[in-house]
Amino acid sequence: MLKDRDLISIQEIRELIFKADEALTRFGSFDQNRVDGIVRALSKAGEQNALNLAKMAVEETGIGAVKDKTVKNLFASIDIYNSVKEMKTIGLLKSDPESGIMEVAMPVGIICGIIPTTNPTSTVINKSIIALKAGNAIVFSPHPSARKCIYAAANLMHEAAVAAGAPRGIIGCPQEITMESTRELMSHPKTALILATGGSAMVHAAYSSGKPALGVGPGNVPAYVHSSADLKDAAGKIIQSKSFDNGTICSSEQAIIADRSIAPELEHLLESLGAFFMDESQSRKIAGILFTPQGTMTPHLVGRTAEKIALEAGIDVPSGTKVLIARPRGIGPDFPLSREKLAPVLAFYTVTDHHEGCDHCIRLLNLGGLGHSLVIHARDEDVIMEFALKKPVSRMLINAPSSTGAIGSTTALTPSMTLGCGSMGGNATSDNVTAHHLINIKRIARYKQIPPSQIPSEQNHTRQTIKMADLRRIVESMVNQNRS
Repeated sequence: MLKDRDLISIQEIRELIFKADEALTRFGSFDQNRVDGIVRALSKAGEQNALNLAKMAVEETGIGAVKDKTVKNLFASIDIYNSVKEMKTIGLLKSDPESGIMEVAMPVGIICGIIPTTNPTSTVINKSIIALKAGNAIVFSPHPSARKCIYAAANLMHEAAVAAGAPRGIIGCPQEITMESTRELMSHPKTALILATGGSAMVHAAYSSGKPALGVGPGNVPAYVHSSADLKDAAGKIIQSKSFDNGTICSSEQAIIADRSIAPELEHLLESLGAFFMDESQSRKIAGILFTPQGTMTPHLVGRTAEKIALEAGIDVPSGTKVLIARPRGIGPDFPLSREKLAPVLAFYTVTDHHEGCDHCIRLLNLGGLGHSLVIHARDEDVIMEFALKKPVSRMLINAPSSTGAIGSTTALTPSMTLGCGSMGGNATSDNVTAHHLINIKRIARYKQIPPSQIPSEQNHTRQTIKMADLRRIVESMVNQNRS
């Protein structure tokens, strides 16, 4: 007997939502201490299984490197946990006797967590921690290409939560995945909010579902290197960042924009650290295999090493090459390598000064990175401030590696694997999304009596009364004129 996968997958989602709803009813009675104990257990489970989950992700998807995915899992388990562990998210948040205002946290409910193939297990750990910290249940929608490792990570989080006292069903993940089941999860009446990390099409679908959604936009991140920069430091951080997990973090650098006066020295430093500068013919070959005719990245090349991508394009590169660098003649749809590349491939542009550099950065951002991130390597504070004021991004990193800096690993930004791009990028927030984005706040206000010292004098009261009387006469006159 043939089985209908769509129907099976939809039924599985409905059962997971039903269980999550039952669990949420019980979870809603937990105080802050009980919730914090459960979230602490999620952190420990993620930390202890970071390596195994990384191996599973690379084995299933072929994307990235086990060592770097382990780092991502540890970041989600430790850094993100540490950033939220002291946060008040349950019950009374604060009370101000002077104003009479009290603020009370309420969970949003059941969260739909959409998980990408590029950062599958770390994103599950991240979203599990912040969802439960805020008192919510979460049901995941895995990317089909990473279904097994995402399910393993979600099951690990669920069992750790249950062992720590959470009701069974508080974290859910389907084993059968179809587009129909994802739509069912996003549009289900019990789904309260969609937390979307993934490609542009999926994030757009989340925003179009009719549900509140927190999503991310693409990150065509420019890295501007000013003539005042510490070039050795800049080159090291760019190579480190772009090669990390083979360029799969959306905040990784996509193009270097260098002042012409320092460009030759910067190129030499980049080459010494494992960059390979391609000629025009080689760049065309890479562009030809890296992108589909529709302009999207070729799926099987996402997160592959520079050497593997070069081999597929028929290009000989030195052993140990970490990043491929092209010199496109322009920026825009006609120059594919000026787009976002979820692989260790960079574009390289030279400019006269920071004014032209500013223009190049904005053009790159307009190509598919509005609202996301930008990096500047400079020691001239005036230039840094000019960039900070003018760029249409939600986070600007100074002398930092972008991939790890934007997520809050190597900067003091809020640790997160979900980076909002604000209204510039079509997102509801420009923040690094964390637990406080996943609560509703109820505000309780008392009647505010006017102190005797603030009551108007009889003379002032008379003037106010006359003014109100004048206003009434004006309104009556307007009404009479309208009738006539």
